[in-house]
Amino acid sequence: MKETGVAGKGTMAIYGDSFDAEEIAAGIAAWAAIESPSFDAVAVNRMMDLAAATMAGLGADIERIPGADGYGDVVRARFAWGDGPGILVLGHLDTVHLVGTLAETLAVRRDGDRLYGPGVLDMKGGMFLAVHALDRVIAGHGPLALPVTFLFIPDEEIGSPSTRSLIEAEARASRYVLVPEPGKDDKLVTGRHAFLRYKLHTIGRPAHAGVADTVGRSAISTMARIISEVEAFSDLAQETTYRVGVVRGGDFVNVVPTECHAEVLCVAPTPAAFETVQQRMTGLTSPDPDVRLVVEAGPVRPLNQAHEATLELYEVARRVGQDIGLDLGHGQFGGGSDGNFAGALGRPTLDGLGVCGQGVHTKQEHLLVSSLVPRARLLAGLFEALSGRNR
Repeated sequence: MKETGVAGKGTMAIYGDSFDAEEIAAGIAAWAAIESPSFDAVAVNRMMDLAAATMAGLGADIERIPGADGYGDVVRARFAWGDGPGILVLGHLDTVHLVGTLAETLAVRRDGDRLYGPGVLDMKGGMFLAVHALDRVIAGHGPLALPVTFLFIPDEEIGSPSTRSLIEAEARASRYVLVPEPGKDDKLVTGRHAFLRYKLHTIGRPAHAGVADTVGRSAISTMARIISEVEAFSDLAQETTYRVGVVRGGDFVNVVPTECHAEVLCVAPTPAAFETVQQRMTGLTSPDPDVRLVVEAGPVRPLNQAHEATLELYEVARRVGQDIGLDLGHGQFGGGSDGNFAGALGRPTLDGLGVCGQGVHTKQEHLLVSSLVPRARLLAGLFEALSGRNR
């Protein structure tokens, strides 16, 4: 690494007695109890209120950046320590779980080693863990020798359409970027596949659906054929996928539907796959000449492949992990995160630093309480190491 230079070559503080799993779990549960789906700015901002208050309690300077395009606010919390570029902790507080999920399908509850709840894993758990780890570092050793900034994002689950430019500007101004997205048992994330979003619109011709020889043209029927074509593009062995997650169309069952709308999420693990996705999606045509198809490109998460700066940052994390009994490899994975933006800019970016568990984006989302202390110690050790403290 050239101008970025990773610090911390010695043995790191291991914080053996500084963390309590039950205390951390209770904190995460409190954050998960505030529902914050991406499309509900009011709900997201209730979560941002808590994050801002928590960070202010640690002594951070708080900047509340008003939401754009109908999305929630961004909270930027800075610890103005040391000189020059510092550490950026990047993560989101929005979730894919709608308001009402707590009461209906995914209550915050404990079942042995599992803590269930919306966002406990993706990624309120990881952001709370990073806050908690830094709190213990400050309590034990005082301020770091580098500035630290936490950036709490409100719209990551829908591609960060209103925050990408802010994320990229903050990443460019930072020396290291740490992303506490859900962790993997034995690996850290040094790269992420690209994500491309598209909206498809079919426009047909209305008629009474109960007439046998109707002159109408169904937008829904045509969309169904297009969806089959699009999803067949997937190559699971190569981890290139095309998946339709939202479909809307029609008003009455006895009217031939004139409009149908579908949303597609495409994942590309390589530059070639990225180009192929773009060509295939923009080249789609309607299978019915009487039904018009419109393809609308949406937010893109750029491909983030491991580079020298990130691999040197990983080496620091690997040594910290060894000090606390973790044997951590690394790799490129799907899933997407705001770390895509930072890594694609060439910034040293280490992802997957959050809590471990299963069920991301499902009604079985849970974290493993047994992962909380090791992961907290890893983050605390990273803060120390990157600040240049050797133990």
